[in-house]
Parts: sequence; C-alpha cells; structure tokens
Amino acid sequence: MKRIISIVLTALILGAGIAQAQKRTVTIDPRNANNSHTEQILNDIKMLGSALITINNNYIDTIDSKKMVDSALEGFVKTLDPHSTYIPADKVQEANESLDGSFEGVGIEFAIISDTLTVQNVISGGPSEAVGLHIGDKIIAIDGENVASVNLTNDDVRGKLRGPKGSKVKVRVIRHGVAEPLDFEIVRNKIPIESIDAAYQDESGVFYVKLGRFAAKSYTEFLKAFINHCPEEPKGLILDLRGNGGGFLNVALRIANAFLEEGQTILYTEGLNQPEVAQFADGKGFFRTRPLVLLVDENSASASEIVAGAIQDWDRGVIIGRRTFGKGLVQRQMNLENGAQMRLTIARYHTPSGRVIQTPYKEGEKDEYYKKLTDRYKSGEFFSIDSLSFPDSLLFHTRIQERPVYGGGGIMPDIFIPEDTTAFTPYYGSLIRRGILSEYVNIYCDGMRSQASELFPDFDAFYAWYTPDVERAIIRDLVEYASGKGLEFNDDELKTSFPALKPRLKGLIARTFFGVNEYYRVINRECDPEFSKAVEVILNWNPNLPSIGR
Repeated sequence: MKRIISIVLTALILGAGIAQAQKRTVTIDPRNANNSHTEQILNDIKMLGSALITINNNYIDTIDSKKMVDSALEGFVKTLDPHSTYIPADKVQEANESLDGSFEGVGIEFAIISDTLTVQNVISGGPSEAVGLHIGDKIIAIDGENVASVNLTNDDVRGKLRGPKGSKVKVRVIRHGVAEPLDFEIVRNKIPIESIDAAYQDESGVFYVKLGRFAAKSYTEFLKAFINHCPEEPKGLILDLRGNGGGFLNVALRIANAFLEEGQTILYTEGLNQPEVAQFADGKGFFRTRPLVLLVDENSASASEIVAGAIQDWDRGVIIGRRTFGKGLVQRQMNLENGAQMRLTIARYHTPSGRVIQTPYKEGEKDEYYKKLTDRYKSGEFFSIDSLSFPDSLLFHTRIQERPVYGGGGIMPDIFIPEDTTAFTPYYGSLIRRGILSEYVNIYCDGMRSQASELFPDFDAFYAWYTPDVERAIIRDLVEYASGKGLEFNDDELKTSFPALKPRLKGLIARTFFGVNEYYRVINRECDPEFSKAVEVILNWNPNLPSIGR
C-alpha cells in the first residue's frame, strides 16, 4: 500500500508540472524530473504518503482515502493562482460539458415553474424533438415516478433525464389543449451545446453574433452563423462577448484570426517553464476588412480578452462597453492517472502591444481576487469612466495608430457605456428573483398557443401584433398575477421599471414562441445602449479611421 500511495502522490504532485500536451495522461518517473526543487518535493511526497498510511492504520474508523486525496489536491491548488483548479474524477464530465460542446441526454431546456417541470426549449435535432415533445409541455412523471409538486430541483431533473447514449427514459406530459396526459419514450443521445447564443442580421444590415463561451466547436458555429443567418453581405459585424468568461485558447486564436491580416501577432505567451511563444494571423480570415465592433463588459474574461486585445492593438475594430475582467493567465488541462483533471496555470499572455491584462493577485487569496470585481462596482467604475486611472508604467500604444492603451487589469473599451441600474427597483427585482415574471410568461403563452400561429406566424408578424395596447394589457395582467402571488403592487416603482420590464417581458414572450435568437432581437432593438452605439459606429464607418467614434 505504501508503494501505491507514493506512486499516486508522485504522479499527482509532479505530473502536472511537466506535462507537455493538453489532455495528456500524466505518467512520472521521479528520477527524470527536471526541477530544481525535486528533492524537496520528493521529501514532501514521502511525508504525505506516511501521513496517509498512519491515518489508515490508526484511525478509529475506516477512511475514504480517495476523498482525502481529492481534498489534499484541492488544498494544493488553492495555494496557487486564482485560476488553477483541481477536478475530482466524478466531476470531470460535468465540468467539461460546456466546453466540449455536448452531453448525453434527452435534449430539452427546462424550468421549474410553480413546482412544475416545464419544457422551455426543445433542442433542434435532439431526441426529444424526434418524438414530438413541445415547448410548454409540463412533465409530470419520469419513468413512472411522479415529479409534479414534489419540490423538484434542477439537479434532480438533470439526474433523471441525463444518461448514456442509447438508454431510454419515459416521460408523461400535460399539453395545453390536450385532455389526456401524453406518454413519450425518449432514447437518449449526444446533445450538442451551442456556444452561439444568438446570430441575426438586423434591419440596418448589420450582423450580430453573441458568443457565450469559447467552446470546442465555437469557430465552426461562428462560420455557420454567417451561412445560416446572413442572407446578404453585412455592413459590419457586432461580436458580443459580454458575459463571456473564456474557454479554449486555440478557439480564441482561430476567431481572432478571422479579423486580422497575415503576420499580425494575436498574442504571445511566456512562463517559468514555458518558452515564449507568439501566435500570428495567417491572412486567410473571412472578415478582415469590413467594419467590426466588439461588445465587452466586466464579465468578459480570458479568451474574450485575447480577441479584444488583438483587435484593439491592431486598430482593427472598436471595443464598446466597460473594462473587462482581467484574466491574462493560460491554463492547460491535464489528465491525472486516477481520472481526475487539473487545469493548471502554465503561462501568462501578452497582447500584441505587449500588455499583460491580468488583474494583480496574491497566491492563495482567491476570494480576495474575485472580490475585486465587487470593489470595482462600489468604486463607481461601472457608472463613470472618471473613476478610473492607470499609472504611466502600464501605458502602451496600439500598433498602427499608436493610440494609448493600458495593461495591468482588463481591456479598457474605446467607447465607454455606463451600466444603467435606474430601472432596477425592489418591485422589479422581486418579479425576477421570485420567478414571478417567468411563471407569468409561461402561463400567458400557454393560453396563446392555439391562436399564436394565426396571429403571428413569424417574428416580424409578432412585432407588428405586439402593439402598445397589447403590451399595456399584458402588463396589467402581470401585475394582477404578481399580486395574487403575494407581491404588493407599487405604482411608482412599476413606472420607474418600465424601461427594463417592458422589453424583457416582450423578449421572453418572443423567446417562448420563436427561440432565444428572437429574445436578443427584442432586447437589442429596444433597450441595449451598447448595441445601439455599435450600429451607429458601423453605419458611420470610415475605412481609413477604424477608431471612429472613440
């Protein structure tokens, strides 16, 4: 047992430090470890192995050694930078789903509304679509087990509906307009997770793409978005990276490459055990010359900042929004021999001008690091650019126009748009947080399904149908519904919240009938100042002055 523990700990501790390839299983021979601290590390390994054996041989009860090793490794990683993580073997699949771009299940998006499991979306091409499940269906039983009014949680639902490809699950649903419950048998399959949240060409001729994360298939999805949703050559592109926390480095490089000329640096990386490596555009990108705007905010991080930094440093496009998060460290995913994974920071990256955009941190103080975003909010940074200042030591210049840009913590936009929270009253907040707005939209749309296809067969017809009179009637109905749920009406707060409530309500109804794409079409058109400014910049673009509007 002592030999086994020593081998396991050796692999876990030393392995990540010298792995050379992403997703490579680490196997270590300590005799060949090229590390000046090898002797100290081997002594530490012996101590840890000895401690584990001592506990096993003397503790009052049987120990769970795997759990203890997982806890130890989590503790190791916590002493490092804020972005290195350890993932136990039983959490690996879940952790990788959003980036790998797929999972195995039935292919629906759901919400638990009034303690009822309700289908919010049926994923195109998935097994639920194949058997005829509909948006709005209420699932009351799964494999014969009642799931209605039983305090179901999201984790409960995922545990019951997800499963290996080829396995079957039976669901019973109640459908609006159908007297009897309907039974379905669904064969689970691979479900693609799209990283493009929305893509459409608006009425001005500008193409809009919202990228939620840099997943394995994001570049392919990016190209398909143009093919499927861009009927004519656009006047420009808005790439929305707000809320995009990053993902795969190689995907960020491919997307940045789409906009840059041959030989232009996208970024370079360096670290103690990593040689300096630069990445260059190959000049084959499909969107190198037309107007380009990137939307960013304080939650845009990592891969989002790589793309934004390259575009800004080469004066290729305009960055609009608020300062990004500031994650300039590169992680490599490494498989460990017990099936666990480690995402270890191996290098920092620099933008083409030489900037390091990583927010300063102290090793082992992850909570303090993430608290800095709250500090930025409290300082007023989200509301006024005047609250920001950078020392001259962080000053750099763009590569073509030699405009001043700063490193040391995120990408500063070329055009600052403050966050507007004036409409967020306690009444509006209660509608959202208590799920009342979502419940109401679900009930309202249920009642409209039988006539919706006649009233508004497509999104444009829906927009024409949704007149101010219709909107006022829906809001009155919502207020009544909220009162019935115990939310006391406040007329002043409701009026204050109109600028935020009206488009959100309209967008949620549009999403229910037409999909998430149409939700963003409503929000962007009616209440998104960053989007409006981006359209303005593109429509007034000067090809000789990419910095127009700054």
